[in-house]
Amino acid sequence: MSKRVILLLPIAVFAVLVVAFVWGLAPDRDPSRVPSAMVDKPAPDFDLPAVTGLEIPGLKTADLNGDVMLVNFFASWCVPCRVEHPVFMDLAAKGDVKLVAINYRDKPADAVAWLAELGNPYSRIGADLTARTGIDWGVSGVPETYIIDSEGRIRYQHIGPMQVSDYEETIRPLIEELKQ
Repeated sequence: MSKRVILLLPIAVFAVLVVAFVWGLAPDRDPSRVPSAMVDKPAPDFDLPAVTGLEIPGLKTADLNGDVMLVNFFASWCVPCRVEHPVFMDLAAKGDVKLVAINYRDKPADAVAWLAELGNPYSRIGADLTARTGIDWGVSGVPETYIIDSEGRIRYQHIGPMQVSDYEETIRPLIEELKQ
């Protein structure tokens, strides 16, 4: 009996690997869609100082109450952050939604130079030099953007660079719904 089990074990392992491989390639599975444990929970408690060299205030949990807003985690060293930045500049110009940010594991001088070059769409920016706040929020990498409702609850997490289509198709309708 044990010889039979030993002979069937490789076949069973192979079958499990085939099932896992097929599941990973399923056309309806989106590997960029990582569920967040923070959605529908209050934003974590934090109090971040301003980015040294910027003339705008830092960011803390209390600043997330009262308005529906976007919280964007970005860094000057992040290439996808540069890609999404024009979307945030456009949103700031339109004034449809309040934008705040957390500068993630970045040198203050680099963040200041980056914003000087590309423009600053944010009303507040907190400096998360140690990534502690990012960890508390569940950030897996930058850029990530969160929709916060007027009570300071995280209502949506967007992973990766924000595109105009992301904003128009997903973010904007949710913001409008939350403002009602």
